[in-house]
Amino acid sequence: MRTRLFFVRHGDSLHKREGVIGGPKGCRGLTDIGRGQAALLGQQITAEIGSDKTTIYSSPLPRAVETAAVISTASGLPSSQDCGLCTWHTPPEADGLTHAEFSQRLDIEGGGIYRPFQQGNETWAEMVTRTSRTITDLAHRHRGETIILVGHAETVEISFNALGLLPVYRPFDLEVSPASITEWVTDQDPTQWPPPRWTLMRFNETPASGGDTPAPG
Repeated sequence: MRTRLFFVRHGDSLHKREGVIGGPKGCRGLTDIGRGQAALLGQQITAEIGSDKTTIYSSPLPRAVETAAVISTASGLPSSQDCGLCTWHTPPEADGLTHAEFSQRLDIEGGGIYRPFQQGNETWAEMVTRTSRTITDLAHRHRGETIILVGHAETVEISFNALGLLPVYRPFDLEVSPASITEWVTDQDPTQWPPPRWTLMRFNETPASGGDTPAPG
């Protein structure tokens, strides 16, 4: 019984180009480059999943929804949304601010793993727990199947906590590119205890494409 998880970071996005906090209002979806990236991803993933029973989930933020919709169109698979795959749950008053404005208005002293960096924000530990719970719940629900999880850089990073069982604070950083694929696979039952052994098949793979270079981050 093989369970296969594709973690997809959304394509190049307008909020990154504009340098603003991309919450439900601040996020305005993908750039033209991002749409092209998503189209390439959709073609690649469709070819790879073949006849596997597959389900698509995305973060509800527009950049992830739009990326998932392109993959859904290419594959013919429906896509649903799960807020557990979101990036930081920042406070509503931060949505759409520049990062400098966000820091000036809401930064607090002593932020870290278990204490938020900004007033009203999640802590890193809270986001790791929320996203890890969502990842493992979906793996349980679709054990023996393929799942495409369209989210954010943080979603991909947290897969190392949820499936690789790394500590909340990793001793290294990860660079996650827009429109990249990270794949984890297990032949064990995702519902078992002790937890199953997952294999990282690939990390941060992007389809070959030309054109303008997307904004980092």
